[in-house]
Amino acid sequence: MIVTCPHCLTKNRVPAERATQDPVCGKCGQALLAGQVLELGEHNFDAIVAGSELPVLVDFWAPWCGPCRMMAPQFEQAARQLKGRALLVKVNSDQAQQLAQRYAIRSIPTLIQFGNGGREVQRISGALQAAQIVGWMR
Repeated sequence: MIVTCPHCLTKNRVPAERATQDPVCGKCGQALLAGQVLELGEHNFDAIVAGSELPVLVDFWAPWCGPCRMMAPQFEQAARQLKGRALLVKVNSDQAQQLAQRYAIRSIPTLIQFGNGGREVQRISGALQAAQIVGWMR
């Protein structure tokens, strides 16, 4: 499968059976699928989301949003549980207003799952627990 490096935006081929074994970028040597939430913005969103053959779950949030802050540790826990099976990322909708507008984000937190090629698969609004996030991704 193809995974775009979140650090240098290089496309890497990763055998599916190695996705959970901490693969690293062939160019910069950094972790590709570390099981951690990545922060994306307008400069790297399209490259990461459209450049991954893994499902990508995007959390549109803002720092002033209470439910967003309450869900953050749950989202991080879900990222660890989905390591190698999905890529979990966050987008600050205050800083990436064009992305929020493009995806018609009207309430936060909003989770959008993207499939192969950056195509939106499903979305849900509101804070969720880690188990709910993992279940929703399956």
